[in-house]
Amino acid sequence: MSVGLLLSLAGLALIDSTSIGTLFIPIWLLMAPGRINVRRILAYLGTIAVFYFVVGVLLAVGGTRIASALDGTLDSRPVLWAQLALGVGLFALSFRYDGKRRKAGGGGVLRWRDRATSGDSSLRWLVGLALLAALAEVATMLPYLAAVGLMTTAELPAATTAALLGGYCLVMVLPAVVLLGARLAVPRLIEPLLARLNEWITKHAGGTLGWILGIAGFLLARDAAIRLWPGVISG
Repeated sequence: MSVGLLLSLAGLALIDSTSIGTLFIPIWLLMAPGRINVRRILAYLGTIAVFYFVVGVLLAVGGTRIASALDGTLDSRPVLWAQLALGVGLFALSFRYDGKRRKAGGGGVLRWRDRATSGDSSLRWLVGLALLAALAEVATMLPYLAAVGLMTTAELPAATTAALLGGYCLVMVLPAVVLLGARLAVPRLIEPLLARLNEWITKHAGGTLGWILGIAGFLLARDAAIRLWPGVISG
């Protein structure tokens, strides 16, 4: 295992740390009214990290076997037509999350935050929110997929790969943990920055999700179209 590999993985993890699920939503939760509940926010971040870790293990350990088992199947015309339909569907769905159509102040977003951070069911809602955020990013977790690819091609022992995946997930949520610590230790210094970021996220969260769905849908549909009509659509 080389230093270059470790540096590459750390860089990819820091890129992943700026996604909606790992940074935007934690900032949004840190700015919720009332006292900060550290246990609940850590439960959210822990759920995100565990989800990514499990996906990484499945990809690293079972990816080759699955690819061998499905050899040729993914290139069949029925599967490609299904992929094309899924891509077009995601692209069409993205227009429902146009930020310009949302009311000023992000009422729907605020209701989600209030539901997740208050009441007896808040911990369950935070875990559910973390899983929804992670699932929404599965199609666009390109840095993580690249990191898993680097580990796989390096032909590392299974224990080493698992340790690296765990470290990657910890680095991925580290900036949010640092912001949580700063929010508790020096609230007067960090709150103005969080407030500005929170205002932007509240107003544009729907639009950001729309962009993610639109880009993922376009890429899926484009890939299927290129393989369905290679002579018509250039890759």
